[in-house]
Amino acid sequence: MSKILVLSNGHGEDLSGAILASRLISIGNKVEALPIVGLGEAYKKEKINIIGKTRKFNTGGLGYNSLKGRLSDLFNGQINYFLKKLWLIFLIRKKYDYFLVVGDIVPIFFAWLSRKKYFTYLVAYSSHYEGKLNLPWPCNYFLMSPLSKRVYARDLLTSFDLSNQLKKEVLFLGNPFIDKLLKNSVKVSNNSFNIALLPGSRINELKNNFDLMLDIIEQLANYKFFKKVKFNFALSSDFKMENVRNKLSMKNWQVEKISSNNLKLLYRYKSIKVYFKWNSFENILSKSDLAISMSGTASEQVVGISKPVIQVEGKGPQFTRSFAEAQRRLLGKHVYCFTNYSNKNEQIDGTINLIVKIMYLMKIDNSFLKSCKENARQRLGDKDATPKIISDIEKYLTND
Repeated sequence: MSKILVLSNGHGEDLSGAILASRLISIGNKVEALPIVGLGEAYKKEKINIIGKTRKFNTGGLGYNSLKGRLSDLFNGQINYFLKKLWLIFLIRKKYDYFLVVGDIVPIFFAWLSRKKYFTYLVAYSSHYEGKLNLPWPCNYFLMSPLSKRVYARDLLTSFDLSNQLKKEVLFLGNPFIDKLLKNSVKVSNNSFNIALLPGSRINELKNNFDLMLDIIEQLANYKFFKKVKFNFALSSDFKMENVRNKLSMKNWQVEKISSNNLKLLYRYKSIKVYFKWNSFENILSKSDLAISMSGTASEQVVGISKPVIQVEGKGPQFTRSFAEAQRRLLGKHVYCFTNYSNKNEQIDGTINLIVKIMYLMKIDNSFLKSCKENARQRLGDKDATPKIISDIEKYLTND
């Protein structure tokens, strides 16, 4: 049995970290987690012990965020918070045999500075962004260190690129955050078409994203074709049911059904019916044919289960125009976005035309869905990533 501390840096990273931690525990290891950003909800859901106090920042960490978002977090004490986390890790490092790093340079740096042996799932970086991965200095040095025992990339191109750069094996075994979705993905009836609506999870931009998506649906209601389409909003627990009901009542939507216990609402706007659901994210994605998205990790999961994504650019702080463009480079040709607009009405009209076009392709072109599956394998991998990564780590633990 080994004692392992998981370090992760963000919502998507916590999700993968919790999945890997749970698997490590199931084979007899003692595992705890230290989420550097956020409240660590994914770890709590898996009943994994969290070390230290947690705090939620508006943007969920520094990265592809707007300048305003970055400055907001800095002034709200993010740097001081990080330094406290670093000191905590340094104090408790001797309790653990290994660190498992999930994320970017921040937890990698923390692990290296603690002088512990560590495994790295490099989920935050990809060679697809620029063709060649330029890791932030001195991340290469940390990954080439004798303390860095194994490195796992998020896609095949990155594994080849980094293996060449680091002069050591970098493996691509898939991505844990799509394992459950691939296992549970169901084939929906040919008589219905399901669209998942993903406005994101960060409350400071979720409300604006939600309003923009409602505007799009209201325009779709002008087309009789969409009367037969099933729309499902996947909503964060931070966005309360009462807030949604208030917004819809002000916009003249008609209530059809309220199920407070099941955290589900059904509303109608003209001929279109829309479900608003909480705690149903995986179910919504599994049954969807297409996603309209203003989110990060959720879009990756949709692409990972071989379904197309239509982006709607937002104002941030995370899901900005630059973030959306970078996400298209990361996830490949089946992430679409209408970008040639000068005002919101043009953006909505262009997005609707894109929705109709992609739905048309899905209905008439068999090669389209095959292409989605091939893209998913290349960008995110096949199923069972979690047992493959843990099996590789276990071999090292046994032989160390």
